[in-house]
Amino acid sequence: MRRTRRLPLLAALLLLTTALIAASLMVGGYDITLDALVTDPAALEMFFISRVPRTLALVFAGVAMAISGVLMQLITQNRFVEPSTAGSSQWAGLGILVVTIAMPAAPEMLKMLVSTGFAFVGTMLFILVLRRVRVTANSIVVPLVGIMLGAVVGAITTFLANESGLLQTMAAWRSGGFSSIVRGFYEPLWIVVGVAILAVVLADRFTVAGLGRDLAVNAGLHYERLVLLGVTMVALCAGVTAVVVGFIPFLGLVVPNLVSMLLGDDLRRNLPWVAALGAALLLACDLVGRVVVAPMEIPASVILGAVGAVVFILFVLRQRRHVAA
Repeated sequence: MRRTRRLPLLAALLLLTTALIAASLMVGGYDITLDALVTDPAALEMFFISRVPRTLALVFAGVAMAISGVLMQLITQNRFVEPSTAGSSQWAGLGILVVTIAMPAAPEMLKMLVSTGFAFVGTMLFILVLRRVRVTANSIVVPLVGIMLGAVVGAITTFLANESGLLQTMAAWRSGGFSSIVRGFYEPLWIVVGVAILAVVLADRFTVAGLGRDLAVNAGLHYERLVLLGVTMVALCAGVTAVVVGFIPFLGLVVPNLVSMLLGDDLRRNLPWVAALGAALLLACDLVGRVVVAPMEIPASVILGAVGAVVFILFVLRQRRHVAA
């Protein structure tokens, strides 16, 4: 896409994201209007206790999972990979359960550290398995390996949760809802801002790494170090997001693929689009969940999972048509 066309479209995407942020701030079970914010102290307090933290959590989680997806796709050289199809999110959930069983009163920061550690181990295991499986670029075998590994970890998590009486806790984690996000709980998601900044700084290196190990080494990159750093960034996003908001499926698959179809594979050029579209998509899913059954809510991850599953199937069918052609 030409630069003269990209800039207006990026401006439109940012405008759409801003509009969704404004809608998220105004929509909810507690009626808050602009007049109420000026005249009603209780409305103003509720606005800053609940609405602002929830909206920021949606934006940060959307950016985190979208950037995690594009990093995973570059590291594995496969467009069908993201934290939920690589097993990273499932390993993060297992980490949350383990620390909950061992230390029921553990602080949130400890849960995040353990969850991030489990996500790192799971992601590295996925990459090591891939290196022993001969697959072609963009092969559907790659996400299937991750989904199978994730299913095994999910089964272990469910068994442990059942044995320890924590099935309801794990069900709440899998729901990926934002209704419980309040001031004092969402703040760890600021960590992903640092990950996003680091992704911008290293964008060119990750773009070269996405061309393959041999080309990256010939270009003078420390390929293994870069992969290790990328996995650490993905694990950090998956671990922190899992503790604060729960399981968010397919976002890291849908957003990078849509952006790549429009702009190509230059990570530095794509990152603003990936971040804005990731936030917009999660905000939109959350707004739909809040509106369609108001005053009840459908968790954003349920709607995102349905949308993402359909898009995933469409991407697979599109890939098969290209291979057949």
